[in-house]
Amino acid sequence: MNPSSTVTRLLQSIAIFLIAAHAISARASDQKFLSNLPQSDAKTVKAPSSHGHAGASKHTKRKSAPPRKPETTGPQYAGRPEVMQTAEAIAQRQGLEPEWVRQAIGQAHYMPGIARAISPPPVGTPKNWAVYRSRFIDPVRINAGVKFWRDNRETLERAEQQTGVPASIIVGIIGVETIYGQQIGIYRVMDALCTLAFDFPAQHPRAKERSAFFMSELEAFLALTQRTGSDPLALRGSYAGAMGLPQFMPSSWAKYAVDFDGDGRIDLFNSTADVIGSVANYFKAFGWRPGMPTHYAVRLNAQGLDKAALLAPDILPSFTAATMAAMGAQLDAQALQHVGPLALVELQNGDAPALYLAGTENFYAITRYNWSSYYALAVIELGQEVATAMSK
Repeated sequence: MNPSSTVTRLLQSIAIFLIAAHAISARASDQKFLSNLPQSDAKTVKAPSSHGHAGASKHTKRKSAPPRKPETTGPQYAGRPEVMQTAEAIAQRQGLEPEWVRQAIGQAHYMPGIARAISPPPVGTPKNWAVYRSRFIDPVRINAGVKFWRDNRETLERAEQQTGVPASIIVGIIGVETIYGQQIGIYRVMDALCTLAFDFPAQHPRAKERSAFFMSELEAFLALTQRTGSDPLALRGSYAGAMGLPQFMPSSWAKYAVDFDGDGRIDLFNSTADVIGSVANYFKAFGWRPGMPTHYAVRLNAQGLDKAALLAPDILPSFTAATMAAMGAQLDAQALQHVGPLALVELQNGDAPALYLAGTENFYAITRYNWSSYYALAVIELGQEVATAMSK
């Protein structure tokens, strides 16, 4: 054998190997969301085009644990002609490739467990703040919160400096939502959104409104995954279709998520910097007022109390401190000096006396993340507990 020919063939083999390795690397770096996301069992639905920014991150990414699988699925939506017609309409409204939308929606499954989970509790079920609080403020979340805060201290400080949103509120949100990434959801987002868009429980008192909401989120999700070149059948989240450590709905991801680590892409599953910056940006967009307390303590005076009028606006700040005091809400000295509207917030405690607060515009801003005063106070108090544990 000619030695020079052998060397030539060897060099050619090395060159081919290097070209193949480079191609594999390029394809890997071009995944926009979830390099660590476990793949679904369904056929991949590749987006027809991708306009996101590729490139490896300069920052350490957290690795998502493989999710446990949800319960047995129902039938695929491909067998529903009216759903396929809706898929065509969605493609037209969003400017998407019709066949791609049909494939994505057609491979989604109806999930009976999701339909059950979204149903409201039976009428007359008492609310209980103490029980609700115990679900979210416990040693597991507090200890995980301390680690998260310490690991991301500089990023939290940067987010607070840029938006005015305290680190404790950001930490509280991520802890309540997913225990800092430990529980990001087990459902395919497509299954969740299709179930709630096409088969929202009819017995729900706001079924029509909620079905329309989830239809809009399904459209936002399809537009988001097409724009970023992601497989819509691979992403997993909550039974309501919320995603990542902060549990953003698709429309919120599109509107409020930010690239806070500067790597050219937004990843709310693996980049804690993007998660922190996006949560802070969300509250900034909803009018967070730097330096303003979230709430004040309140005692109700039995004499002269107009409780019904005070509770009429629900959690929307509507009264000055002086007006609240005149209507029978006893405020402390700091609250009486508050500039801006307040709301009387009632948190029931089962058979025990209810807890009352004077909620500020910042308390109301937290309820824009989840429309519940119980949720807002849990976020606030978890953040406070983690901050206290940090100082020990």
